[in-house]
Amino acid sequence: MTPVKTWLGYPYPLGATWLGNGVNFALFSEHATSVDLCLFDSMDARQENIRIPMTEHTDQVWHLFMPDVRPGQIYGYRVSGPYQPEQGMRFNSSKLLIDPYAKAIAGGIDWADEMFGYVVGGKTEDSTRDFRDDAWGMPKSVVIDNAFDWANDRNPRTPLHQSVIYEVHVKGFTELCPNVPEKLRGTYAGMGTAASIEYLKELGVTAVELLPVHAHVDDKQLVDRGLVNYWGYNTIGFFAPEAKYSSSGDMGEQVTEFKAMVRNLHAAGIEVILDVVYNHTGEGSHLGPTLSFRGIDNIDYYRLLPQDPRFYLDFTGTGNTFNLLNTRTLQLVMDSLRYWIIEMHVDGFRFDLASTLARDHNGVNKLHAFFEIIHQDPVISQRKLIAEPWDIGEGGYQVNARAVNRTLGTAAEGRLNRCPARSRRGESPADRARGRGARRRRARAERRPRASGSEARAAAGPARSRAPSEPAAGAGRPAAAVRRRVVRRIGRRRDVELLALRRRPGACAVHVLRQRCVSARLGAAVALPAARP
Repeated sequence: MTPVKTWLGYPYPLGATWLGNGVNFALFSEHATSVDLCLFDSMDARQENIRIPMTEHTDQVWHLFMPDVRPGQIYGYRVSGPYQPEQGMRFNSSKLLIDPYAKAIAGGIDWADEMFGYVVGGKTEDSTRDFRDDAWGMPKSVVIDNAFDWANDRNPRTPLHQSVIYEVHVKGFTELCPNVPEKLRGTYAGMGTAASIEYLKELGVTAVELLPVHAHVDDKQLVDRGLVNYWGYNTIGFFAPEAKYSSSGDMGEQVTEFKAMVRNLHAAGIEVILDVVYNHTGEGSHLGPTLSFRGIDNIDYYRLLPQDPRFYLDFTGTGNTFNLLNTRTLQLVMDSLRYWIIEMHVDGFRFDLASTLARDHNGVNKLHAFFEIIHQDPVISQRKLIAEPWDIGEGGYQVNARAVNRTLGTAAEGRLNRCPARSRRGESPADRARGRGARRRRARAERRPRASGSEARAAAGPARSRAPSEPAAGAGRPAAAVRRRVVRRIGRRRDVELLALRRRPGACAVHVLRQRCVSARLGAAVALPAARP
């Protein structure tokens, strides 16, 4: 084995981080017994050239620092531990695993039975461990350098009530746009060309909502039938741009190309919103492959049936549900959101099956930690946040449901939407609260019977204080009215903004342009729904 220099490293940040004098590797796994870092010389290598035990672990994070490693290094992990599906543990060191924090992922899956942690077709289904190595056919994680010339890039920050959001597939849009150079069609670079931007500006678009661009998996059953997962709702890497949309390469070049696309769109005043899928991963059900999360720590990354942890809770219809009740899994989601904002300069997110993200042991919880963390985060909370308010579980259909925090709320198109800090009239939430109070006082005064000054003084008699036994003012109000006032009072105390949509349905409406690529004549395939009043 080639001698390598390793230092203890740091447990934070997670992932592979280029520090200028080497690379720090950090991987979370609570229940693993050992972790090996595998380095590859090239994508053609059928096995790792170097395997390094990660002996240091701090707060359930395994870590080491390698001063001789540079950006462009290909790597993966092998994680050891019990293979006991009936206990929820599916460790298998024979399987090479993708880093959950990988910023770039190279190559695709060369599907075979080896990608599954169990013996496929066995009599006991997933109960028998498969000991065959699968590194030869697995995608690999890539170390990147985050350096990029943003050239004074600025987020357009278009007010939400003025936004026209165009939902678009990077490949589909650029393949059909006739003025995009042919070699750039289907790519991030094509999305950032002058031809694409000119077309969007002619439509009056202020933001593009990109259908999933996180690295995703084409399921084996699709590939066996000669098909692909075109839409991309099958994520395997929450930090890595999908390499198939890159015209320049997959060894980190996809990251640079994505950033250049964002910079060009921002220069034209167009925001970039990502459709993100944090509710499940591409590893499927208990009979799915072992690609990353399942082999790193299945119990922590997935929601399992409490009475039989061999099986997964499935609120998404994909076979699994990402476990946002685990603090480390929730941290991964928040780290991913911040990464795309800080490093990739995106302007917002549309959360696929957002009801799943808010589920706890009792169902959909609108005070879930997911919402609370976003609400207090100084980075994420300042971006446009749109949520798809349903999943397939009980109580998951939350369309038009009333929100209880100001970060996400009901809005047009049956989605949850972040209520802007200012309305069309430029009022702040505090201004609106004061205005509502003044209107209520005027309304009470108008309902009170009027009398002349002398009649009022005669009727009032001498001034006196209210006896302790007399009911307080407002005690005779209907219970519903009192309850509404209490809700508003609690809302203010919790710094929660009650949505103006209950009174003015159009106040926070978002116009949505939906792309329908049904012909090569792109202009004829787009429709703009009428704005709500």
